[in-house]
Amino acid sequence: MVTPLPAPSAPSKTSIFKNRNFRKVFAASAVSTLGTQLSALAIPLTAVGALDATPAQVGLLGALSMISFLLFGLPAGVLVDRASRRRIMIAADFGRVLVLASIPVAALLGALTLPQLYVVAFVTGTLTLLFTVASQSFLPSIVPPERLNEANANLASFREGNAIAGPVLAGLLIQLVTAPLVILLDVLSYLWSGVVIFSIRRVPEPVAAKQSMTRSILDGVRYVFAHELLRPIAAAGALSNLAALVTLTMMPIYYERVLGLPTGMLGLFMGGGGVGLLLGAYTGRWLARWIGEGRVLWVFGTAIVPFAFLVPGAAPGAWQWIATGAWLVVCYQSGMTNVLLISFRQRITPGEMLGRMNAVMRFTLTGAAALGAALGGAIGEFAGVRSALYVGAALTGLVWIPYFFSPMRHLRRLP
Repeated sequence: MVTPLPAPSAPSKTSIFKNRNFRKVFAASAVSTLGTQLSALAIPLTAVGALDATPAQVGLLGALSMISFLLFGLPAGVLVDRASRRRIMIAADFGRVLVLASIPVAALLGALTLPQLYVVAFVTGTLTLLFTVASQSFLPSIVPPERLNEANANLASFREGNAIAGPVLAGLLIQLVTAPLVILLDVLSYLWSGVVIFSIRRVPEPVAAKQSMTRSILDGVRYVFAHELLRPIAAAGALSNLAALVTLTMMPIYYERVLGLPTGMLGLFMGGGGVGLLLGAYTGRWLARWIGEGRVLWVFGTAIVPFAFLVPGAAPGAWQWIATGAWLVVCYQSGMTNVLLISFRQRITPGEMLGRMNAVMRFTLTGAAALGAALGGAIGEFAGVRSALYVGAALTGLVWIPYFFSPMRHLRRLP
């Protein structure tokens, strides 16, 4: 049984943007997430276009960008709980500036290689791990619990808006200039983010008691996987990321080599997913109130299954737009669950455990994404790119199951 918690106090009618620290976090996120979207398309297209990478090599590149979440994810949570989360965010931003800048520099010198892209993907992924865990754990230090849904919805909606604009802008810019130079815009976005977060005044942050690294990690793992609501969230998120990365890893190759479509059309497909994420972030809370916050997770999860199988049918002409619309629907589910579940996780987790909880979640979710990138590359190499896309669709069809067989199945409101 789920133990009911006291109802939260009514949210303040004052705009969340009256909160100066949240305003700065939002400004940093708004710019850096746009830059991240540019690199998400520019880096694999650099490998495909400039270095003639194979599907397996593109899959390896995607896996390396996320493997750090498996290697260092759990210790990162302990570090975040013991240190200043604000300082970790600043260091991660400036570190990404230096590492990513090496790609356009090497390209201009004619010295760019696949091994360099592999190293950049791995190091950037490690710094992104630290930033992600620290930022999700830092937000409850500057926003009261009853306003976390509102704060996360604003961050998510702008992030998903960038997921629309970013791929479209990236596709157009890559056609005008080379992909490595587009990455330079991401470098500038991380520089902006680091400077803005540096300007945030120090705020009290909870610090966990020091104990052995192993015990601290085990405490975090037990907290997530012994919790009757966090456990299905982790399982469903892992399945969702596994499926998404199988699809996203193969799409640049599918559009460029199989369909022979211009990069701008790939950007429109990715942008369609961004529209879905944005709509989910904006309207998901209302849909959840109507159907039920727990119930909507599996009801909508089953509803998107037919749409997932339309995505591999992308082809020049009408089917490209059908596939883009189907991808929009699939991504709507992710946008909706992101806002609902990130806020829920932050509300129910003690402050001194936030870093480890977020790290365990990121370890699980991004580890699954890394596996999805590698799996997509392997299937694409040996069975064909379209076969990999159908595997991604089949995995999407399983995401609703952990929610259905959990206490969330009938909950109208997450505690």
